Amino acid sequence: MAAVAWAELLRFLRDKSNIFFVFVFPMLLVFVLGSTFGGGGTQGGVQVVGESGALRDAVVAQLESQDLSVRVADEDEALEQVSRGRAAAGLILADGAEDAYARGDRIELEVVPAAGAAGMAMRQQVATAVETLQLDRAELDALTQRGIEAPAAESALDAAKERVTPPGVTVRDVDDVAQAFSGVGQFEVGATSQLLLFVFLTSLAGSATLIQARREGVIARSLSAPVRSGQVLMGQATGRFAIAMFQGLYIMVATALIFDVDWGDPLLAVLILACFGAVAAGAAMLLGSLVDNEAAASGIGVGLGLVLAGLGGGMAPLEIFSDTLRRVAHITPHAWAYDAFADIQRHDGGLIDILPQLGVLVAMAAVVLAAGTWSLRRSVERSL
Repeated sequence: MAAVAWAELLRFLRDKSNIFFVFVFPMLLVFVLGSTFGGGGTQGGVQVVGESGALRDAVVAQLESQDLSVRVADEDEALEQVSRGRAAAGLILADGAEDAYARGDRIELEVVPAAGAAGMAMRQQVATAVETLQLDRAELDALTQRGIEAPAAESALDAAKERVTPPGVTVRDVDDVAQAFSGVGQFEVGATSQLLLFVFLTSLAGSATLIQARREGVIARSLSAPVRSGQVLMGQATGRFAIAMFQGLYIMVATALIFDVDWGDPLLAVLILACFGAVAAGAAMLLGSLVDNEAAASGIGVGLGLVLAGLGGGMAPLEIFSDTLRRVAHITPHAWAYDAFADIQRHDGGLIDILPQLGVLVAMAAVVLAAGTWSLRRSVERSL
């Protein structure tokens, strides 16, 4: 089985036509989709830069009191996170700000917002938090200047705040799409969709090599060797699975290195890919055993792969589909894999959270692999 699978993977890698469509084209599409559509839905809080001290602690506490997600980072990391759309704004405390704060001197803070309207809105929230902190400091200074000790003044201000209910504004986000994409990086949605598209598309298009193996008698000669027929057939299935996994792992690693895509828990991401790749492998075997012409198989594979990807979230996010279309989309393995990736990428989901999606993918894989193996066994017996 391993020898057959390795031979199939080598045939796939030695095909020079795959250099562009397997290695280059997916990265181009991820870049185009992320650059065009990936900037609007990515707001991941505020990155605070500055030396540890009373000022930074006060700023962080004030931002968190406004229900903002706050993370302390160094300047290079903060600017990178903002530029990639993973943070809505960066707040930089200049050198010497802590000493100036302790002396009560004037302090200048630098705010770097992300591109787009959401970044500017976050800049205003940061400015409001800093102004509130400035007002609290002014209240304390006013009391200490009148001869009240600082600890007593702080206690009095805290007691006064507990007795007075400040005015507040409640903002309720009713946009389900905005909630679904909250905190998503610029290239993550595009990377997921291209992963699903190309893993399935490459597997189906590669069914032509199975037809060639049948036409040239490779499978028949393998069956005449001192090996069981089940080993040869499972070797072919494993070969298709290896091709799907190679394509998917390449996209995962390349997008993580080039575009800093966060795939969530790497083990869970590979597990989802494996389940989806098994479905793609079974579909490739079924197509390669039912069709006797390589050109026809490639055409059907590309057409079917594009249609299923378009319906199942491989070209557009499922969140923008209507409720009816979203239910229809789940007849495809793409939609179930898309939901699983969304859970681990955007909502920190674990294995328990994605078990339903994995269960459906495993069931689909079992059906198509069994049908593909049975069909391949029968196809070997007929002449091409």
